Amino acid sequence: MIQRVYLVVLLLCLGLMCPLVMGIFMDKLASEKLCADDDCVYTISLARAEEDYSAPDCRFINIKKGQLIYVYSKLVKEKDSGEFWAGSVYGEQYEDHMGTVGYFPSSLVSEQHVYQEANKTVPTTVRNLQKP
Repeated sequence: MIQRVYLVVLLLCLGLMCPLVMGIFMDKLASEKLCADDDCVYTISLARAEEDYSAPDCRFINIKKGQLIYVYSKLVKEKDSGEFWAGSVYGEQYEDHMGTVGYFPSSLVSEQHVYQEANKTVPTTVRNLQKP
């Protein structure tokens, strides 16, 4: 009897963990992005948020009106998609100074200063460069 209870508990645990292991599918925002370098680590520009924005999922960042955002890449707009940039914001509290990186709609910000041109086109996914 106890073994059956353990078996049922084990199967329930595995059943509950299955969605966690499989993950959640999210639509791809774009196939390419524009960056200042091949690794998209250099800051392209500094932007200021013109409106508040609440992130719909973990790929995006929350921004508040007036907040400064360091822009690292700009997604190449595809049909039926919005135009998004990737950047980091810094909070007002000391603990938040590590910054948060994610996407945000470019229509909600205004560029304050351009540091360098985003003239490198980079794929948004890592391609397998090894030959079969």
